[in-house]
Amino acid sequence: MAQAITLAADAPTLSAANTGFMLICSALVMLMTPGLAFFYGGMVRVKSTLNMLMMSFISLGIVTILWVLYGFSVAFGDDKGSLVGWNSDWVGLSDIGLTELWDGYTIPVFVFLVFQLMFAVLTPALISGALADRVKFTAWALFVALWVTVVYFPVAHWVWGSGGWAFELGVIDFAGGTAVHINAGAAALGVILVIGKRIGFKKDPMRPHSLPLVMLGAGLLWFGWLGFNAGSWLGNDDGVGALMFVNTQVATGAAVVGWLAYEKIRHGAFTTLGAASGAVSGLVAITPAGGAVSPLGAIAIGIIAGVLCAMAVGLKYKLGYDDSLDVVGVHLVGGIIGSLLVGFFATGKGQSDVAGLFYGGGLDQFWKQCAGVFGVLAYSFVASAVLALLIHKTMGMRVSEDEEVAGIDQAEHAETAYDFSGAGGGAARTPASSPAAPAESKKVDA
Repeated sequence: MAQAITLAADAPTLSAANTGFMLICSALVMLMTPGLAFFYGGMVRVKSTLNMLMMSFISLGIVTILWVLYGFSVAFGDDKGSLVGWNSDWVGLSDIGLTELWDGYTIPVFVFLVFQLMFAVLTPALISGALADRVKFTAWALFVALWVTVVYFPVAHWVWGSGGWAFELGVIDFAGGTAVHINAGAAALGVILVIGKRIGFKKDPMRPHSLPLVMLGAGLLWFGWLGFNAGSWLGNDDGVGALMFVNTQVATGAAVVGWLAYEKIRHGAFTTLGAASGAVSGLVAITPAGGAVSPLGAIAIGIIAGVLCAMAVGLKYKLGYDDSLDVVGVHLVGGIIGSLLVGFFATGKGQSDVAGLFYGGGLDQFWKQCAGVFGVLAYSFVASAVLALLIHKTMGMRVSEDEEVAGIDQAEHAETAYDFSGAGGGAARTPASSPAAPAESKKVDA
């Protein structure tokens, strides 16, 4: 009887503070998808702006529905062979109690599932940047639905689901270095190798049409990412979430400095596009590692990611793959860097007592990180390429050459991002048509 009383006393109870905190974090992660849309939208040419925005926004619709129907169950249900989960009570989310707690935590299941939903929405949207200017919107929408079903939901189970092979192996991925960024980056590479290059790649100028829009998007991503990372501890009781918040800020700032320093040395200028891209590379790299490293480790990870990602974005010109907006160079490379550096910089004083090589832990964790990184990379690359090939050979993934040259916005959405038809061009108002004009103006007009 005494034992039963002890167990009852130790059982988690719903925390209003943690529940509110996690709902705020969920909203921040949701904001990342529109932020990504602006970030990508500013990086493309004017004629592709709306299509780039829509490729992110459609993920909010499709993935939300699939998550309710079966995605949450596949990702976080009872383990089936260390590869997928399943819980029939979660299909349609119809048998979940309002105050039913997520196992071992003080937040409701509904709060956990909506937080994870925002991750599921963001991840395929990340892929879209690699495919800018050339993909049919219907084909993209179908790809998103198939990809989250075949790739994202199972991989989320591998990494975060109880019983998933990477989770059981002990791979550290605090908030999505493997499940989100390596997953999306490898998928992007697989798809672009199937659909081919944009018309004019390496010949025509394809500069960003709105760098202020890029900076706005990067700022929204940075803001939302603080909830993305800090919220992944699912509470705020022991300081680990606060450590992750600090490390997210620190690594991102360091990556901006690292990218800009490389850019200045290599190209002779500090660019706004480089600052925005450097920020995203730091955010990506610290995502798997921030709960395990110190702020000094976060600085090192940020600088390393900033420099190496800046170097990696140029590989597409040397190797000949058309990664339109550097998803491979930033998300795949940044995710690999952050995930592997856990094996060196983990202090053993953060999210767990696992220490990396620089803190006396040897290379054991590093090899575990390698297994997680390359397992997810290989599966996502192959599965994504196969899905893209199936769509490409059936309904076709690319718009026609004429539509691509004329502009995918008009072809796919019958709109343009900017309407200049009413912005000037008429005759200047004369004194006769403007009787209230001051004498000085009349003199000039005359």
